[in-house]
Amino acid sequence: MKRSNKKAKKILIVGMIMGALAGILITFLAANQKMHQKNDEMKEMQTKYEEQQSKLEAQIKEIQEESQKEKTLPTDWNLVLVNESYPLDTNYQPELTTVDEKGNAVDSRIAESLNKMLEDANKAGLNPQIVSSYRSYDNQKTVFNQTMQGWLNQGYGYIDAYNETKKSVAVPGISEHATGLALDIVSPDYSELDEKQAETKEQKWLMENCQNYGFILRYPQDKSDITNIIYEPWHYRYVGEEAAKEIMEKGITLEEYLGQA
Repeated sequence: MKRSNKKAKKILIVGMIMGALAGILITFLAANQKMHQKNDEMKEMQTKYEEQQSKLEAQIKEIQEESQKEKTLPTDWNLVLVNESYPLDTNYQPELTTVDEKGNAVDSRIAESLNKMLEDANKAGLNPQIVSSYRSYDNQKTVFNQTMQGWLNQGYGYIDAYNETKKSVAVPGISEHATGLALDIVSPDYSELDEKQAETKEQKWLMENCQNYGFILRYPQDKSDITNIIYEPWHYRYVGEEAAKEIMEKGITLEEYLGQA
């Protein structure tokens, strides 16, 4: 498998800074929505905001320093790693192909494999539904803000709401959906995005067969310490058949497969 330090450094330096700063901006914008609160509460929020900013700046510095070391990532487009340590360039734009009547689109290079997987599921008497596919940086920011606002409405503080949100929604700049290689698929009988999704007939079939079409269950159970994302039995990612079969058979994550765990 070919590797490239240049690719890793570009993603680290450009993407990490943009992703981290986006996180700061999102927190700040969310805070502004609560300007009617008491002054002392706003002062406390400002202090927490500044602390979070300092932490993020320290993380950026650490990542930049690491980028000077020997780091290798595959150059293969289908194995691009996107997470908190390897954000995607915010200007990245894949060539897209629409795959259903709802307008869901994916990287054109995986459309045939995706359609084949869904067609075979239909032949097995199932009807998996795509609920989310490619999302641009701006769309991801909207999803993140809406989810974070939901936590704020429940009484969470800004930093806590931010931290809770990023457990299930990637900060803009580090979402796989922006690659066009990831999509969320649910059962028509149960559309909630929670662990019960794994109990549906559609998910059981997909988990058993997705690797035959080059897909993996990207965020498996008991792996959140590696992926930093909760168990998502609806989120599938294209990596190619060879990698998918090894990952699914071994029960590992993409990070582990690429030696970046």
